Amino acid sequence: MSPAAGTAPFPQALPDPLPGLPGLPPGSLVALLVPADAAYVDLVLGLLAVGVLPVPLDPRLTAREREVLLGSVRPDLVVDAPADLARLRDAVAGTLPDEPRRLLPRARPVHCTSGTTGVPKGVSSGLLDVADARALLTEERDLWGFRADDVHLVLSPLHHSAPLRFACGTLLAGGRVVVPGPFDPATATAAIARERPTTVFCVPAHLQRLFAHWDTEGWPELSSFRLVAHAGAPCPEAVKRRLVAAFPPGSTWEFYGSTEGQFTACRSEEWQERPGTVGRARPGRHLSTDPDGTIWCVVPEHARFTYLHAPAKTAAAWRSTPQGPAFSVGDLGRLDDDGYLWLDGRREDLVITGGVNVYPLEVEQALAELDGVDDVAVYGVPDERWGQRVCAAVVGTAGEAALDAWARERLSPPKRPKEWHRLSALPRTPTGKVRRLDLPGVAPASADAQQAN
Repeated sequence: MSPAAGTAPFPQALPDPLPGLPGLPPGSLVALLVPADAAYVDLVLGLLAVGVLPVPLDPRLTAREREVLLGSVRPDLVVDAPADLARLRDAVAGTLPDEPRRLLPRARPVHCTSGTTGVPKGVSSGLLDVADARALLTEERDLWGFRADDVHLVLSPLHHSAPLRFACGTLLAGGRVVVPGPFDPATATAAIARERPTTVFCVPAHLQRLFAHWDTEGWPELSSFRLVAHAGAPCPEAVKRRLVAAFPPGSTWEFYGSTEGQFTACRSEEWQERPGTVGRARPGRHLSTDPDGTIWCVVPEHARFTYLHAPAKTAAAWRSTPQGPAFSVGDLGRLDDDGYLWLDGRREDLVITGGVNVYPLEVEQALAELDGVDDVAVYGVPDERWGQRVCAAVVGTAGEAALDAWARERLSPPKRPKEWHRLSALPRTPTGKVRRLDLPGVAPASADAQQAN
């Protein structure tokens, strides 16, 4: 395989072993708790090129969330102040060529996922040798066709894996990245008119809000786009059909993946032939399902991972197959005879709001510490704007004001319940497990359902 047309060739002379940075040898972990802009992507690539693994984190984390995440990752350096960020950027800049497209990342960023346990885990590729590093870069470039003349529009927070991956791929091909700031339909529309982007990654909630804004304020000219990729949550069929109609033919894609790895990619034209599919296995991968529907994915060596400091969880995520090592994140689905995958449901307790994964157990653990909360269960309900919204069913005497204040202190915005429902008891199975899937039907019928701001 070779780089896509218009891109620079891979660098030929690479230091091995890697030089690292002063005080940060290869393999070190650097937690980034800073606002993200276009220079943030340069920093991430620079760290990866010298074998230092960035850990992008949401700078909005509460003190409690930050403590839990950093305790799980155990970084060698935490960067959360402008002065520290400036020093790190200077140190990285002094070791690298001027152009990002001359870099070869020697790892993937370490992103954190809570999984169904609610306990944060860092997902790490470890350091890659030159061959695997080139294979990783080539795979992304061949699939998405990153080019030197690309202008990539960033709509999602760059501390998430998919937005950062698309931005990095663009810079590594010699393209340009535009970061308008926190998502706002008017701001994004102005950026489209001003910058004429060629590529964008988004979640269905972005599309819904953009379409609603354009229906009211007028539609921008969209012919500059050659790639519109969406993922992160199920896309309503009506939204998908509007997407295909609005953007240039052949430009729209959906993919299915997780923090741990990528499973499928699907052109919208394939979806139109098989509505609801998320596509077939990406190149170099093999999909299979268990009798209960659990999805497993065989990936090439450069796409494998471990959970930091969690060998038992790593072992549980992987198994041997005739096609090679396969991993699962517990999602359920089915494959047709042509290898197309349909998702029958994400992990049953996962809430995806605006493309952000919210794990109810983490929210429940925070709320349960409030006096007056005897029992609590968190769940999602459909939301036209966000895909899903986070709701909480509470048993106890704690009032809405106390619950809301407690959540604001301990949980970042996507994790805070938007509705509070008081129940006399949570619905449970005979073995005591909360029947979480029953809650949307039970809790809204409670007499004192309360809407949070």
